[in-house]
Amino acid sequence: MIFPGAPVTITNVNDTYYGFQGLVQRITDGKVAVLFEGGNWDKLVTFNVDELTPVSPGQRRS
Repeated sequence: MIFPGAPVTITNVNDTYYGFQGLVQRITDGKVAVLFEGGNWDKLVTFNVDELTPVSPGQRRS
């Protein structure tokens, strides 16, 4: 299950953010808003639920 605050990985190989990990901000109508934070930038991007995989404990990148 994917819940707000959960870390996820983008699994759609055709997406610019493929392989990136971010935090779920909100879920609405099958769409998930994921927050990416990196250095001096933050980006909120919307994905379909089937394009995401929850991150297992210990798998999270720093």
